[in-house]
Amino acid sequence: MKIAIAAETEQGEPRVAGTPDTVKRMVALGATVAVEPGAGVKSGILDTDYQAAGATVAAGAVKDADIVLKVRRPSVAELATYKKGALVVAIMDPYGHDAALKAMADAGIVAFAMELMPRITRAQSMDVLSSQANLAGYRAVIDAAEEYGRALPMMMTAAGTVPAAKVFIMGVGVAGLQAIATAKRLGAIVTATDVRPATKEQVESLGAKFLAVEDEEFKNAQTAGGYAKEMSEEYQAKQAALTAEHIKKQDIVITTALIPGRPAPKLVTRDMVASMKPGSVLVDLAVERGGNIEGARPGEVADVNGVKIVGYLNVPGRLAASASALYAKNLLTFIDTLIDKKEKKLAINWDDEIVKSTALTRDGAIVHPNFQPKEATRA
Repeated sequence: MKIAIAAETEQGEPRVAGTPDTVKRMVALGATVAVEPGAGVKSGILDTDYQAAGATVAAGAVKDADIVLKVRRPSVAELATYKKGALVVAIMDPYGHDAALKAMADAGIVAFAMELMPRITRAQSMDVLSSQANLAGYRAVIDAAEEYGRALPMMMTAAGTVPAAKVFIMGVGVAGLQAIATAKRLGAIVTATDVRPATKEQVESLGAKFLAVEDEEFKNAQTAGGYAKEMSEEYQAKQAALTAEHIKKQDIVITTALIPGRPAPKLVTRDMVASMKPGSVLVDLAVERGGNIEGARPGEVADVNGVKIVGYLNVPGRLAASASALYAKNLLTFIDTLIDKKEKKLAINWDDEIVKSTALTRDGAIVHPNFQPKEATRA
């Protein structure tokens, strides 16, 4: 059984799908591990570090691999280098990318999308969305603090008092909770909002104040899987009015709201941005999905009359070493479930909920029910 750790080819992706620690553990599972040259350099991992852990480092490492570990979905050029039937495990970004899914099916690979991991207790240690969002929430506060021209905590000095910054977090998932915790640790006055009622207690447990229109719709605004539901236009209007008044008084706003498979909801309008004081900062963690903030520009820091809108792409990648370490452990835990420990070979249980939830392609076809071509689903 050969496992390959591929070098990422997508520009701006510094993360890697394996670390020396996970290499050692894969070798202990009975696998031979091969790494493409330079795969971990941008995450602070040298080829010699992989070799010391028991891997071989060579060009064409993915050739003949039974399992290929990646961060991003493989390109058509990369697919041509994989053997038919190889398991490819990555963050596949399948929504709206039908041609890419078809290319993987046509290549004959078995593609697993780590971001489709079900939210069950057994899969928590494989949840790449949580591991990466946690770091994104932390980094969002650090990036905001960098762009903000003042200190975050209140400081009392002989020369006068520096007031604490007011930070508003919009969207209280994993990223939002970490942003709250980080901003509190830095001494800011923190408020937060989310459409899911269960988050109120979480926000308050971190010492922040919760802000929301708490009507009947709000009380039922969460899916069984723990995600936010799309709210009615009436509720959105009421929440927007409350939010608009609140944003005027904030120094930093961080938005994290995403709905799986849909464009990011617009939370902050141009008028709201215009209402903020010059020197204020907004950070849009949803910019890759269309953004929560009007005026956010992907990959840039936009300046709107003295108010900065931070739209960095791949925010977890801005902490590449930490992000890679967590992601690699997510992958290791997942592939551990696919291996027969006694026989030291692949033994996939296709009826396992984790496997069924994450498998995208198999035997030349798209097998995930959410992504099958419309003709196939009607048949």
